[in-house]
Amino acid sequence: MTNSLDKLTIKGFKSIRELVDFELTNLNVIIGGNGAGKSNLISFFRMLRALVDGNLNRYVKDNGGAGDLVFNGRKVTQKLEFETRFGPRGYRFKLAPTPNDTCSLEDEARFYEFGYSGWWNLGDSADGTSKMAAEVLEEGRDAQYSQLVYNAISSWQIYHFHDTSSTAAMRHYEIVQDNKAFRTDAANIGPFLLKLKNKYPKAYQEILNAVRMVTPFFDDFLLEPRESGKKLEVNLSWTQKGSDYPMQPYHFSDGTIRFICLATTLLQPEPPSTIIIDEPELGLHPAAISILAELMEVASQNTQIIVATQSPALIDQFAIKDIVVVNREDGASTFTRLKEEDFSVWLENYSVGELWTKNVIAGGPVYE
Repeated sequence: MTNSLDKLTIKGFKSIRELVDFELTNLNVIIGGNGAGKSNLISFFRMLRALVDGNLNRYVKDNGGAGDLVFNGRKVTQKLEFETRFGPRGYRFKLAPTPNDTCSLEDEARFYEFGYSGWWNLGDSADGTSKMAAEVLEEGRDAQYSQLVYNAISSWQIYHFHDTSSTAAMRHYEIVQDNKAFRTDAANIGPFLLKLKNKYPKAYQEILNAVRMVTPFFDDFLLEPRESGKKLEVNLSWTQKGSDYPMQPYHFSDGTIRFICLATTLLQPEPPSTIIIDEPELGLHPAAISILAELMEVASQNTQIIVATQSPALIDQFAIKDIVVVNREDGASTFTRLKEEDFSVWLENYSVGELWTKNVIAGGPVYE
């Protein structure tokens, strides 16, 4: 998996004062107390994606401005620094807060092994526009070198299924053509599942099997397009066992439709190179959490999984080596991957989740 993230450096971003060359594996379960900094790690990926998509300063504005992004304010942190390494490639840059509370981009560089190894500096951008992304989109002279770096970062997807309300897009119709990739908020889950049913029946069946284990009365999806003007659109209607009455998306509970979205994410036949999910356990029954963990384990054989959670029931399902604990020390977030040898005696009598609950694995509130 050459596009999956191997090492990560973050300096001065939100609560993360300094995280240097932190190693990530195929399966990374991030745990920690409220306010420890788990979500700030997820925020880094959102910010990075906004940068390569050309929306950096929209992200900055939506998150309170540059002053709210820097560790302990502008007087403490003058610049934010980031570096990623993935296989034979890499990408690094700095962000400098501007007087109007946006960010300029500095020292943007890509690492690419092609007859030589090293960083290729792309320069600065006062308005926060990525020169690497521009080179790719405008098919510049060195676009072939930037393309692979750009593609890798673009393939890291953050999925967010917190909104399962009646107005959430996942509960409504979408045009059938919107099926190229599974959207990060599951807005196109109907068209995407219809594509899987027609072109990837094995993956579709695996999703059905997973949903049936969590919701035994569920039978199948009714992915029947309807005409809407000149377009065809489809929603997530379904049937119960023993009945052909068409149930609608609003008949799904919040936990059920969220699990359907998670199962679709983890069982899609052509997954992103890295899948990032924040608190996937929300609204799920303990039995569903156990099945979710199994899906993550299986998915991690084909793609990289980064999950932030506070659920002892979820981390119970993983090995110690998969757990990364986030704590706060002197007001800053620290990230530590656990080692099995440090807990071998405890694990003879307790599960991983129990060790966290008992604070043997330190990850609870810290009073500063």
